[in-house]
Amino acid sequence: MKYSKWVGLATYALIVIVCFLPWTYHADINKYFNGFFSQNDVYGKPGKFFIIFSSVCVIMLFVNKLWAKFTHIFFAGIILAYALKTYHLFTSSYNAYSPEKLFGIYALLILSFVSFLVALFPDMKLKRD
Repeated sequence: MKYSKWVGLATYALIVIVCFLPWTYHADINKYFNGFFSQNDVYGKPGKFFIIFSSVCVIMLFVNKLWAKFTHIFFAGIILAYALKTYHLFTSSYNAYSPEKLFGIYALLILSFVSFLVALFPDMKLKRD
């Protein structure tokens, strides 16, 4: 892809921004959960994970070596898997109550999938012998 580096940079920046948006609303306690807040840190702080791994992926995006492209695919796959796990964790029902899913959790899933696609199709020139 011709613009994969810039699409990737925008995608990882948006993943970081989405970590600050509300992901779910829990009416039973009247609170919004995001990547850095859950009641008594029951769900942890997945936003830290997404920021660290997105930073590594941005670095691998601009390194023009083959090992960096494979590393980028690996980390983007981990981001996608962790986003799926986070979606399941934050949106699961508890005590016969289901939290309201908000835009942030859907955006996280879509952006993590886009980041994996960017990693699969890098913009890399190969040397011919």
